[in-house]
Amino acid sequence: MLDELRKIVWKANLALPKNRLVTATSGNVSGRDKKTGLVVIKPSGYEFEDLKPEHLLVLDIEGKIIEGDLLPSVDTATHLYVYRHRSNVNSIIHTHSPYATSFAVLGQTIPICLTTLAMEFGTPIPISDFAIIGGEDIGKEIVNKIGLCPAILMRNHGVFTIGPTVQAALKAAIMLEEAAQTVHYAMLRGKVKELPEDIIAESFKFYKEKYGQIK
Repeated sequence: MLDELRKIVWKANLALPKNRLVTATSGNVSGRDKKTGLVVIKPSGYEFEDLKPEHLLVLDIEGKIIEGDLLPSVDTATHLYVYRHRSNVNSIIHTHSPYATSFAVLGQTIPICLTTLAMEFGTPIPISDFAIIGGEDIGKEIVNKIGLCPAILMRNHGVFTIGPTVQAALKAAIMLEEAAQTVHYAMLRGKVKELPEDIIAESFKFYKEKYGQIK
C-alpha cells in the first residue's frame, strides 16, 4: 500500500543520519496520505542502514496497523495526535539534532538573529514543557505550542518539525540544526541581538513568495 509515500518517507528517514540529525536508531519520519488519511511511519528501533520501504508501517489515524509486520515507532501516538488536530500537517519528523537539542535541554528558544532563521521560520523557535515519551502528551505540547512555526524544541528531549509535505518537514529539520549551530557559536563569542520584527516579517514574506522555483 501507498508505495510512493513509503519511498518518500523512507528517503527522508535515511536523510536524518546523513545530515547528522540522529544517531543509532533514534528519530523518525512519518507521512500522511491526503486521499486516504493513512499514515506511513518508521518501525521502532530499526537500523537506518537496514531500513527498506517495505519495512515502514501503514496505520490508520487511530493507530491500527493496516499493513506491516514490525512494531511502529514509540513516537507513533505523538504523530497521530498531531495529525488528528492539525489537518494542514502531512508530515512529522523527530530528531535529536545536537545543537538544537542543546537549546531544548536548557529550556531556551533559538532567537531570530539570522536572516536564514527569519526566512525559514518567521518566529522564534518555541520551547515546550516537559512531556513523557510514548503517549499523546508530546503531541499535545506540539499542538498547543508550535503555532505557525514548522519546528518546536521539546524540553529535555529533542526536536519535532511539521510540514504540508515530507520534504518541507525535512527541510525545516535540517535548516533548524544549521541555524542552531551558528547561533551556538555566536553565543560563545558574545551576546546575540535579535532582528527587528519588521525585518523578520519582510524576510519571511520574501522567502515564501520569491525563493526557489515558485510558479
